[in-house]
Amino acid sequence: MMSKSIIFMGTPDFAVKSLERIIEKNINVIAVITAPDKKSGRGRKINFSPVKKYALDKKIDVYQPKNLKDEKFQREIQNLKADLFVVVAYGLLLPAAILAIPRFGCLNGHASLLPRWRGAAPIQRAIEAGDTKTGISAMLMEEGLDTGPIVGVSRIEISNTETTGSLHDRLAVLT
Repeated sequence: MMSKSIIFMGTPDFAVKSLERIIEKNINVIAVITAPDKKSGRGRKINFSPVKKYALDKKIDVYQPKNLKDEKFQREIQNLKADLFVVVAYGLLLPAAILAIPRFGCLNGHASLLPRWRGAAPIQRAIEAGDTKTGISAMLMEEGLDTGPIVGVSRIEISNTETTGSLHDRLAVLT
């Protein structure tokens, strides 16, 4: 039987938990795509994204395109022949050409009960709105912002003392 392979796309700490769980299940992660390095702080030092740090520690190839529409980058990723892309908190919309690359499509883990709180900052929005429940939605990606068929949901309650930090941590382990 042929081994299945994935490319993981993510950037912040929230996404690292998902990548950790995938690797713990011995799923073949052939590459990681994450945001380009940024200069920050007083000394304007270059900082790697949490996903890049984790991937390098695990000796996984890392790609950091500035533009997902770049045809050279698209060909390079296509040549890796991944079966599936797993996307968690990557931060950019995937163009149709990227969505079409993996034979089983692109699976997105999103920190809300879609369609509620599509887009950025779903954890903060749920708390600000006084929601009493939230969760993680897994969906097959289509063009557009957090659109596509939902294939799985994990729900949790939001307590009245919940902070964005505590909810972030509880949701990260669900992805």
